[in-house]
Amino acid sequence: MPTKKIRVLIAKPGLDGHDRGAKIIARALRDAGMEVIYTGLRQTPEMIASAAIQEDVDVIGLSILSGAHNTICPQLMALLKAKGMDDVVVLVGGIIPEADIPAMKKSGIAEIFLPGTSTQDIIEFINKRLAVGT
Repeated sequence: MPTKKIRVLIAKPGLDGHDRGAKIIARALRDAGMEVIYTGLRQTPEMIASAAIQEDVDVIGLSILSGAHNTICPQLMALLKAKGMDDVVVLVGGIIPEADIPAMKKSGIAEIFLPGTSTQDIIEFINKRLAVGT
């Protein structure tokens, strides 16, 4: 019986227009056999939550370089919970100060990947978290 592919939504929330990293991650996840939906630039938490519902995703990956993570992430987590999607794994990549990481994880962010993280580490985290192959 074929296994269901992991569905990942990659989003660029806020006003940051630098999406090269998000596109690199999207391609690496796709090449690893995941279905990837890229929402594009300047997404609001509401737009991201709505796309996640419409696409029935397992994972949401946010690329944040703007410094707005302390506002955007809690808003998205609250929206997902209100919509009954609190089982979706939410990951954040980008410029995140070490001091902000504990509060982000407490809000429900599964993992934060800082600059320099290999794409293989992200793929392995997703596969392990979703118990692929078990």
